[in-house]
Amino acid sequence: MSSPMSKSFPAALLLLAVSCQPSATQTTTNKSGHPAASEDAIALKRQYHEGEKLTYHMKGRNEAWRYDLQANGLVKRDSDGKHFEEYGWSQLTANGAEIPLPPASGNFRQQVSLDPDRTPSVPDLSKVSPMLIGPITDLLTFYSDLWLAMRTGSLVHAGDHFYHRYGTPASWADGTHVLVGQDSIDFDVTLADVNRSDQTATVAVRHVPPKQTEIKLTADWMRTPVADSPNNWVQVTKNADGNYSAEVGKETFDVEIKVSLVDGKILHATLENLVVGQKRECADLALASCSDPVSHQIRRQIEIDLEH
Repeated sequence: MSSPMSKSFPAALLLLAVSCQPSATQTTTNKSGHPAASEDAIALKRQYHEGEKLTYHMKGRNEAWRYDLQANGLVKRDSDGKHFEEYGWSQLTANGAEIPLPPASGNFRQQVSLDPDRTPSVPDLSKVSPMLIGPITDLLTFYSDLWLAMRTGSLVHAGDHFYHRYGTPASWADGTHVLVGQDSIDFDVTLADVNRSDQTATVAVRHVPPKQTEIKLTADWMRTPVADSPNNWVQVTKNADGNYSAEVGKETFDVEIKVSLVDGKILHATLENLVVGQKRECADLALASCSDPVSHQIRRQIEIDLEH
């Protein structure tokens, strides 16, 4: 890829078009022992005010890359009366150097929402710099994970938990450089902490491999598990020399989101994304004529803070 910042596409896309009501695909557990309607139950809900401004600072580490940038947002309302937050990105620095954004990326606006009736949507990434794809989709991951937690309505006491089975692949292939890019995950969601003194709650979301994945595996060698579960992540890229790099492995995300109990804003969030994989260099698109596998790991660590 042209930048390590877009090396791995977050699995938030798997939430799109997912029904989040409790069903056969979702197991809810009340570990607290309190009835859901007890007086000390909390409500995870975003209170929107049209015209409100928000600024997030994002810090990321993707292998050798370290970067910082800012997302400036404004609360708006769509034609159906549903609220959303619209963000523009700026002030990108990578490894200590300031990097000007191309005009198309500077003018790009990303919409996210915690309105339970407004399904998360994937922005058009075809015109943004590859350096922005990681930050854009990481922000989408934070909002989509919290959207899922809020929409179920089942997290009301510390320790409450649900598991959302999904597994349908999400793709980040652009058809030009990334020819195949897919991951497949389930969601393991817990209300990890409720702090009444500072009116916050912490939601922990683990993105884990499903028992059976449906990602596109072109060659037989890709089906052999790299780690302790079926491979749930694959990426095939076309190199400048006309050859292909093929990677396959296990991907997980560990996300923690600190939420205001006053208005439901994300105050602070962290994401750790780990891919344990194998990589081969191949001479053909069928991935039949390839080098011996090389084991590798991709580890991304992302953090956002609400500045104001």
